[in-house]
Amino acid sequence: MLGNLLIVLTILSDHHLHSPMYFLLANLSFIDTGVSSIATPKMISDLFRRHKVISFRGCITQMFFIHTVGGAEMVLLTVMAYDRYVAICKPLHYPTIMSLRMCTSLLAVAWTIGLIHSVAQLAFVVNLPFCGPNEMDSFYCDFPRFIKLACTDTYRLEFLVTANSGFISMGTFFILIVSYIFILVTVRKHSSGGSSKALSTLSAHITVVVFFFGPCIIVYVWPFPTLPIDKFLAIFDVLITPFMNPIIYTLRNKEMKMAMRRLFGKVLSFRKCSHAQSKKFRLILTLLGN
Repeated sequence: MLGNLLIVLTILSDHHLHSPMYFLLANLSFIDTGVSSIATPKMISDLFRRHKVISFRGCITQMFFIHTVGGAEMVLLTVMAYDRYVAICKPLHYPTIMSLRMCTSLLAVAWTIGLIHSVAQLAFVVNLPFCGPNEMDSFYCDFPRFIKLACTDTYRLEFLVTANSGFISMGTFFILIVSYIFILVTVRKHSSGGSSKALSTLSAHITVVVFFFGPCIIVYVWPFPTLPIDKFLAIFDVLITPFMNPIIYTLRNKEMKMAMRRLFGKVLSFRKCSHAQSKKFRLILTLLGN
């Protein structure tokens, strides 16, 4: 959370980073902060409790935010791929196409799709019948395990939920892969050494996409209802991926590292200035006291 918040603060405070790419990166970091704060606090608190319980409403709320934020991040990664396509393949038209209004509209579309994706699944499961206390062998609520607790035949419902999440996961992942291939092919046609440069530019984004979509696709397209692998993938999705995103984007990006140095320089100069002012203030108080 600290790493992602640092990226957001750096981009907001540095005018050199006020561009469409960093606008989208700041929103990705903001979403990753949300991903980290949905299930992780409950998981940490359960580590220190014998009786690990979550209410029905708490479980529903957790699933709602997990899929809203997750759906929005999937679409946002697609938007970021489109941003790189315009920047690499149509550099002269980039400022016009990726204007602030366009970026804001695409961001609104991402959140809207995430909200619809989450509500559509909750509409199927919120009224399921449950028979008393139930045990869920996982540290956070998700639809596959939640549905299995119902006191009714859930085969069709499991298929609908898997199809919904699997469709958005596989659909956006396929669009991203096609866009990367299209970018590399287009650049290679125009420049002999352009493909390696484009690949270097896209490598960080491809790494983030693989980290994010890998667990989602395995859980929803190829589910393991009886094996503990889904818990490992859940930890990977809600902890490792948000942790890796700031590392990947900052350590491979010279502009971000320079901006962070400028931000830390401003903080240090402000502290020195405040320290000097406090010394003067104490000296004045001493003189007045004498």
